[in-house]
Amino acid sequence: MTVPPPVRPPEPSPGHVPDPPRPASASRLLAPLRETGKLFVLAAAVTRAIFRRPFQLREFIEQFWFIASVTILPAALVSIPFGAVIALQVGSLTEQLGAQSFTGGASVLAVIQQASPLIVALLIAGAGGSAICADLGSRKIREELDAMEVMGVSPVQRLVVPRVLATMLVAVLLNGLVSVVGTLGGYFFNVIMQDGTPGAYLASFSALAQLPDLYISEFKALIFGFIAGIVAAYRGLNPRGGPKGVGDAVNQSVVITFMLLFFVNMVLTAIYLQIVPAKGS
Repeated sequence: MTVPPPVRPPEPSPGHVPDPPRPASASRLLAPLRETGKLFVLAAAVTRAIFRRPFQLREFIEQFWFIASVTILPAALVSIPFGAVIALQVGSLTEQLGAQSFTGGASVLAVIQQASPLIVALLIAGAGGSAICADLGSRKIREELDAMEVMGVSPVQRLVVPRVLATMLVAVLLNGLVSVVGTLGGYFFNVIMQDGTPGAYLASFSALAQLPDLYISEFKALIFGFIAGIVAAYRGLNPRGGPKGVGDAVNQSVVITFMLLFFVNMVLTAIYLQIVPAKGS
């Protein structure tokens, strides 16, 4: 019995320089960049899949109802103390400066532009986003998503797109509710507890506020809802370590969403203040 000669590896071409081995420390440093790149890839895939058929209408309605049901009451309850704290703080500051007549406009603008979109996004990320991450993570460890891919069904289009759209729509609608409730709470505390006049409160609001303030608030809510849905879906699609990894992924999705929301809010606010001039300027 003849033994075949051993196969020699191909000789490197002249001038070829082998890649140096990558140290473990460099791999650990590049891990956040890889995760960020994968997150952006998922966001692009979801954006493309939104305009493709078939659209999962039933899944979208179910997710919209679930996210709205777990966030409406907490959002309304949280917006009252937020509006009260802002009104009390702004009212105290304007009283020291001798500009108490502008308390209404300043507090309402703070609620509409800053507090309302952040409250909505944080509640959606904490309640709806964690549920989305846990659901997708449990499907992943049970290999349901792999089975869908084998059958030719895209998990992104079938499961992720309806959830992301649901978080975006709920965020936009809840933002209006929180803005109204927060404004009423600020009005009540300013007029009742700080002896403000209702006419001055409303007059300062109409003197300082403008329609772009509402537009940027709704736009922020839309972007924040998209971020909350994308981060929750990404962590749910990539759990590590079985059931314990799903729980860790839920915690990570909430923390990552919070960090991204505050950073994006800072960027959007800076751009808005540069583009849209103040009323009367």
